[in-house]
Amino acid sequence: MADKDTDTQRLPYRLREPFLASTELALFRVLTDLMGRRYSICPKVSLNDVFYIARPNENVHFFNKFFRKHVDFLLCDIQTLSPAFGVEIVRSISKNEVRESDKFLEELFTNAGLPLIHVPSSESYDPSDVIILFQLAVSRIGGTVPLRINRASDSVPNCPVCGKMMVLRFHRNGLGIGEKYYGCMDSPRCTGAASIE
Repeated sequence: MADKDTDTQRLPYRLREPFLASTELALFRVLTDLMGRRYSICPKVSLNDVFYIARPNENVHFFNKFFRKHVDFLLCDIQTLSPAFGVEIVRSISKNEVRESDKFLEELFTNAGLPLIHVPSSESYDPSDVIILFQLAVSRIGGTVPLRINRASDSVPNCPVCGKMMVLRFHRNGLGIGEKYYGCMDSPRCTGAASIE
């Protein structure tokens, strides 16, 4: 009876086994051998731990594109832990097709100025092939200027009246009908507003 009571009191979580699939583990070992002295190799890194959405209340529709998604490996500078490369195992649909999620990841990393290495899924990897894939990814990035945090333009202003976050609104009537402005999220209790330059 005591065992049954203990089971009902335990949380319904279980350890996921294995943490890395065989294809991921094989690539992790190759990456460690090739890059382990220069980069920390972090597996299964959540995209929203690496990237953020500028003006999140205006760009809500972009949230689902990376919510609960990860990159297979993130290689970070061993001293600063700043991201240097993304590595994604590509599971292609057919020889000439690329999954939509892989296209999105490529665009996301490219816009940030980070090379993303696409490695075809396999049970084993040739280190020389992996090095060539790294070289290709770096050449694709070329002179891309990474988009960094710009506090002034990426963040949302706070209400000048109560200090709460403001949200994007549209004038519904009057002279400025249809024009955008920031209004307090506590409207109509708070009438704080800010124009958009």
